[in-house]
Amino acid sequence: MTITSRPTGTGPSLLGGSIELPPNPCLHAPPTRAPAWAGEPGTAGTVAVVGAGKMGLPLAAQFASHGWEVIAVDVQEAVVASINEGRSHIGEEPGVAELVRSAHESGRLRATTDAAAAAGDADVVVVIVPVMLDDERQPDRRSMDAAVESIGPGLHAGSLVIFETTLPVGDTRTRYAPRLAAVTSLELDRDLLVAFSPERLYSGAALRNLATYPKLVGGIGPASTARAASFYDSVLDAEIVAMSSAEAAELAKLADTTYRDVNIALANELAHAAERAGADVSEVIEAANSQPYSHIHQPGLGVGGHCIPVYPHLLLAGAPDLELVATARRVNDGQVGVALRSIQRSVGPLDGVPVLVLGVTYRDGVKELAYSRALPLIDRLRFHGASVWAHDPLLSEDETARCCAAFWPWGAAAPFRVVVTQTADPRWHELDFAWFPDLELVFDGRNSLDPRAVPHRTAYLGIGVPSPSGRRPPSVR
Repeated sequence: MTITSRPTGTGPSLLGGSIELPPNPCLHAPPTRAPAWAGEPGTAGTVAVVGAGKMGLPLAAQFASHGWEVIAVDVQEAVVASINEGRSHIGEEPGVAELVRSAHESGRLRATTDAAAAAGDADVVVVIVPVMLDDERQPDRRSMDAAVESIGPGLHAGSLVIFETTLPVGDTRTRYAPRLAAVTSLELDRDLLVAFSPERLYSGAALRNLATYPKLVGGIGPASTARAASFYDSVLDAEIVAMSSAEAAELAKLADTTYRDVNIALANELAHAAERAGADVSEVIEAANSQPYSHIHQPGLGVGGHCIPVYPHLLLAGAPDLELVATARRVNDGQVGVALRSIQRSVGPLDGVPVLVLGVTYRDGVKELAYSRALPLIDRLRFHGASVWAHDPLLSEDETARCCAAFWPWGAAAPFRVVVTQTADPRWHELDFAWFPDLELVFDGRNSLDPRAVPHRTAYLGIGVPSPSGRRPPSVR
């Protein structure tokens, strides 16, 4: 494989959307087992992966597939039990279940709740537990703090600890490395090596991403960086980028996710401008992106998921004066309010109005509710008196009722006056609007519907997309 100090290429233009890059082929020969792994090329040791969740388990499976002995660590006994039975507990990641099964059968993958024992048996400890936001939108490090405390007693001379969880800039060096050094009495960057290497995985494509995107690595010193780069070079088929410091790697991860948040905020602002001009923002963005320096994303009801709504706040935690970053967060979070006001202008007061929200997860195809814009949307609709139902192909009736709204069974006739699409699920193209004889408005929150499919008697509103002739609500003409 290749370890470089700079990425060798930036890839093709995204042209404002997403693309699939071809995965790199695996060129690794079967490794030699090293009793105490120290980074020698062609060798493999034992790695503990602390946090065997949606991103941790794919990492564990990937490492095992490249000849490493892997110990998955998790606080949930059910997760540990499933892995020890050779089963994946995450159902949305192509290829992971097969790798988990084969790794278990080969004896290279086991799981435990004992983090200290796992760290004691391991040459490398990869920590990937969540850092989210508290009620004040500040970093909530409780899970990470607990994980660091749990592995400390097992660390030994020669241990390499790598943080893959996205962290505020400086946390690797100033918060966690000193804690590990204090509990072990080992000298940092000599006897105890510590590095940061952010996961760059997209739900539903984790294994493919691991073989595609350059792996960024930055240590607290040169020895830590070199050892961490050697580890990833032995388990990944992508390019390894050894950066100058842990801080550079931390900031790089925050930069790429914050870029997307700012870009989407720009798209939402352009949608407002397009509405005023009577233009179609989709046409505008497509035309702008035909110039290779323009990569404008798409507007919508806002941004959900574990990453993009969270990581800008991790950046702001250390640099609160970054005005553009803070403004982008306000713009994107404000899109639910923009949608609500548009709906009210169209149908009037919402008291008693039956509304159907299509799409509850944060995006179509991913069974995850983290920061889904459906949740504040439903709350706001209810606050204004609406009766709200919801449907998501990924959620059962019980799951829908528990999280947010009454369940609407697909295809059932219903007296909805408003339908809102919150995700761009392809199933919405199968909607038969005859199911809703009282329908007054379709609010297309992801610009994913064909307005021409909406009955002429029903108003259509998108995000920066003009209604077909004669279909715009009279109050917003």
